[in-house]
Amino acid sequence: MTATTAQPGVAKARGVLFVHSSPRALCPHLEWAAGRVLGRAVNFDWAPQPVQRGSMRAEFYWEGDTGTAAALASAFRGWDEVRYEITQDPTASSDGARYLHTPSLGIHYAQTDTAGNIVIPEDRMRYAMELAGSDVLALHRELHAALGQAWDDELEAFRHASDDNPVIWLHSFAG
Repeated sequence: MTATTAQPGVAKARGVLFVHSSPRALCPHLEWAAGRVLGRAVNFDWAPQPVQRGSMRAEFYWEGDTGTAAALASAFRGWDEVRYEITQDPTASSDGARYLHTPSLGIHYAQTDTAGNIVIPEDRMRYAMELAGSDVLALHRELHAALGQAWDDELEAFRHASDDNPVIWLHSFAG
């Protein structure tokens, strides 16, 4: 499987891998892990992460089969000191996805719609309502948890640090 050739019968997908912060020593290992998932060698355009001294950041646009975002998140499992975000755009046959990871919180998965909004499934909503009962503040906490608010809060400073960094498209998508 390569990043530009989908398997027969498998929908084509694309997304973005944001490494918000990584120790410099792990950078080549993250490239190797992503390359293994994508079926080809990849090189990220690393830049210093000003929010965390001594760490690096990168953005990488990928394309591959549906499920590539999940495979990338799995490949990064175990590197607890890395902050990352992986998105997969929805396709005609699959929902979008968003994976967030921080050292203090671990990983969070959310389903997304065509506009990139997080979609909370019915069962998760029912669970939140059941846990909260008639306590409105508890329902508020549960909905924040379902949305991954704690991950967004922790990553926000790292995202803003990348606003002026260039992004290089490393593939073309014929769609």
